[in-house]
Amino acid sequence: MGRKKKNKLHKKKHGGTYNKKKLKNAILSTLYENPGKTVNYRQISGALSIKDPETRKLINVALQELADDGYVDQISRGKFKLKARTGKVTGIIEMQPQGFAYVVSDELEQPAVISSRNLNHAMEGDKVRIHVYARRKKHDLEGEVTEILERAKTIFVGKVQTTKNFAFLVPAGKVGFDIFIPKEKLNGAKDGQKAIAEIKDWPQNARSPFGEIIEVLGDTGDNDAEMHAILAEFELPHKFPQNVDKAAEKIPLEIQKEEIKKRRDMRKTTTFTIDPADAKDFDDALSLKKLDNGNWEVGVHIADVTHY
Repeated sequence: MGRKKKNKLHKKKHGGTYNKKKLKNAILSTLYENPGKTVNYRQISGALSIKDPETRKLINVALQELADDGYVDQISRGKFKLKARTGKVTGIIEMQPQGFAYVVSDELEQPAVISSRNLNHAMEGDKVRIHVYARRKKHDLEGEVTEILERAKTIFVGKVQTTKNFAFLVPAGKVGFDIFIPKEKLNGAKDGQKAIAEIKDWPQNARSPFGEIIEVLGDTGDNDAEMHAILAEFELPHKFPQNVDKAAEKIPLEIQKEEIKKRRDMRKTTTFTIDPADAKDFDDALSLKKLDNGNWEVGVHIADVTHY
């Protein structure tokens, strides 16, 4: 039953009567939504909700003329299929907010439009191979992704949602899909936590890609977890390399006497840092003291970080 349903043309409601020109455009619009399907006039009639006998006969004539003009191929008597351009075109996916995409290619004079149903799991920035279909008059060039040559991105940041037997990572931003995570691939991630997942596979008939958690960032709402999630989303490093941490550990905490002599010593003045207790550095501070003449002095202290 699932296969039969999948192969059916999508019905569209069209008002009014058809002349031949309007009918050809309606036929091509239907075929562009099902570019690999072979159809006859009965299937086109059903897709366009046409019951009028005269118009149904005109569909056969329109299909034959579309074949003569190079828009469709006649596979056998009474059966037609949208004609694909010979040769292979390679380009880059540029997703649009409405769900469709453009493929920009040096082999094409203009970008080709790829409907959402013809993306075949292609994502923003992917390098793909497409079939470009015969161009309809006064319409954009259209095509279908036939192969994903190179993924632009396989790692995503998001929130973990778990069920009894499996989990999903809901990516941040406008991604358009969730990543299916098998229970054994959670790697310690718990429901509601922020994490990073890597896509490992995307089967042809699966709605979601399959992936695994490669790093747990922490609980949603935790300051560090949220900041690290933002950094990771934009592919910025959210932790220092080990060699940098090791170099930082070698920096002495004591200030040498020779260095103190070069500076104004404020250690006897009560000074308050304005950084929070969990800050990684304390480089700004304020002081307040009463002068001999009765005035109050407010000191603004900025650390000399370049010294280190």
